[in-house]
Amino acid sequence: MMANHNHRLLWLWITAALGGALQAASSCAAEQREEIVTMKRQIEALQKQMADVIQVNQEKQKRIETLEQQVKSLQQAPQAAKIDNVLDRALAKLGAPTEPGAKTTGPALTYGPSPAGSPAGTIRLADVSVDMLMAGGTSTANEDQLQDLQGGGHDPKKRGFTVSQTELSFAGAVDPYFNFESHMVATHDPITGATGLELEEAYATTTSMPFGLQMKAGHFLTEFGRINPTHPHAWTYLDQPIINTRLFGGDGLRNPGARVSWLAPAPWFSLLYLGVQNATGETAVSFIGNEAVGGRPVDERRVHHGGDLLYTARWENSVNLSDTLTTLFGFSGLHGPNNTGPGGETWIGGLDFMLKWRPPDTTSTGHFVTWRTELMGRNYIADRFENDAGVVPSGTVRDWGFYSQVEAGISRSWSAALRFDYATGTGPDYAVGEDNVARESRQLDPFRDTRWRISPLLNWRLSEFSRVRFQYNLDRAEHLRNVSGRDDPFAHSLWMGLEIMIGAHPAHKY
Repeated sequence: MMANHNHRLLWLWITAALGGALQAASSCAAEQREEIVTMKRQIEALQKQMADVIQVNQEKQKRIETLEQQVKSLQQAPQAAKIDNVLDRALAKLGAPTEPGAKTTGPALTYGPSPAGSPAGTIRLADVSVDMLMAGGTSTANEDQLQDLQGGGHDPKKRGFTVSQTELSFAGAVDPYFNFESHMVATHDPITGATGLELEEAYATTTSMPFGLQMKAGHFLTEFGRINPTHPHAWTYLDQPIINTRLFGGDGLRNPGARVSWLAPAPWFSLLYLGVQNATGETAVSFIGNEAVGGRPVDERRVHHGGDLLYTARWENSVNLSDTLTTLFGFSGLHGPNNTGPGGETWIGGLDFMLKWRPPDTTSTGHFVTWRTELMGRNYIADRFENDAGVVPSGTVRDWGFYSQVEAGISRSWSAALRFDYATGTGPDYAVGEDNVARESRQLDPFRDTRWRISPLLNWRLSEFSRVRFQYNLDRAEHLRNVSGRDDPFAHSLWMGLEIMIGAHPAHKY
């Protein structure tokens, strides 16, 4: 009996153990099944997400291929140069990059097709900008005297307010071979109130000539010195130097023509210019201008051969003396006919120098120092003139002068400058009447007398697109002694100028 009892207990224990093991195994299998189901669900979700991504990428790829095909068809069409709204949208969607370092308001596009072996070029939407210069102030000289004292075409010329100019500029690439710029200026006469519109510049420059050569053709400012080739909004001062006004007129020397430049393979920056332009009109006062220098009578002159054109030569250089110090220097020369007769001719020469110090932290501190000087002179060889009133003998009239200015950055927004101007000459003026030819002193002539000017200036740059300038001029001019009602060669003037620009403007030389 005892043995049977023990056997039953053993079987009960084995049955319980097996039941527990089976229950544990069943519970473990259930947990594994739940994990497998969960993992399957996760895999299915990931597969769905991947399918969605693949579908989106396929749609994007098809869209890109469609847009690329549109661009290709537009490039190959005869009117490819006309960038219409369809191409603008296509380029914007493709996110086409612009030229490195280019200031442009629109996207860039590789222009094609190009001849084999020719360099790649770009077309970009034209840069467009509007720049306004105005000034307000007063002077001890009256408004009539200011017209001669402030002889520059964009100088402040009136007690009260003067709108010096409003310039509309366009610039852009034409094709792989040419860039184009156009600058039109609206003017307002502060005395009469008359408004006018003039073409300041419009020219094309080549982009792919070999051997460091470049051509320019059109209507452009003559590349003489550093002030004449630049626009008024690129000047430090509100007015142009006295000697520039005297030799090149109120609007600077500019005319239709062409020039070639050559970047020499030198260890420093060295650029040579040779140009030829028309020598006629109000923008060529030292040549066949509307009037003759020194009051001489005008003998109308036409262009018959190459000797009746204006020729320019300039050599400019730049050398880095150190990491923070740069010097620029140049030599300029002009030769052309004048309107005193067939034998009349004019020679003008100039030297310019610039030294600029820019420390490594200029961007954050605004600190810099720039010293700029230009010296220039004119030999005006006048032909003999004779009429019933008398004879004006031949002779050489000489005028020369210089300006020198220093500008220092005080902070990121403020800079201060000081400029000294001087101009003088030799040789008499003439007054030709109906019955008499009279020799006069050049000191009566506001554009040939001996004079100097001292001009301190404060420049407040609010941003890249706006600035305010405060300028004081102390003038001493001999012609002021001979103005009716005064015997004082001095004049004091105080001006405040505002410049506002919108858009992207092409860079100017400094």
